[in-house]
Amino acid sequence: MNVMDVVKLWESVNAALGLTGPVRDEAHYEALLAFVAECFDRFGGQESHPIFALVALVGDHIREYEDRVHPWPDTTTPASMLSYLMEEHGLKQADLPEVGPQSVVSEVLSGKRALNLRQVKTLATRFHVPMEVFAA
Repeated sequence: MNVMDVVKLWESVNAALGLTGPVRDEAHYEALLAFVAECFDRFGGQESHPIFALVALVGDHIREYEDRVHPWPDTTTPASMLSYLMEEHGLKQADLPEVGPQSVVSEVLSGKRALNLRQVKTLATRFHVPMEVFAA
């Protein structure tokens, strides 16, 4: 195979995925996420499959877009992360029964009480985030 053969193949891949520049918009971002998900659905059990070199490249584009457009807040404590997620979802302290009554939520948010493992698990599930975001 010569360089021109590779260029032709790359042009096809690039036309399908748009990788020569940054992610253009939310639709492009969603398409790249769908591509990665399909790769894992089809080849996830084959870690050495060559598609994962392309998935890594696509992942870099996705990460750059997320950092630019959907950055995680600069939170340093589980309480600040919980506060951020509550604000993002329009929730009040009383809206978190998985943490406890409003008084318990207030103590967590003020740093007077730590989240326990059960609370962390249910919050991670509710907000679709890794449990680690609530790690101290």
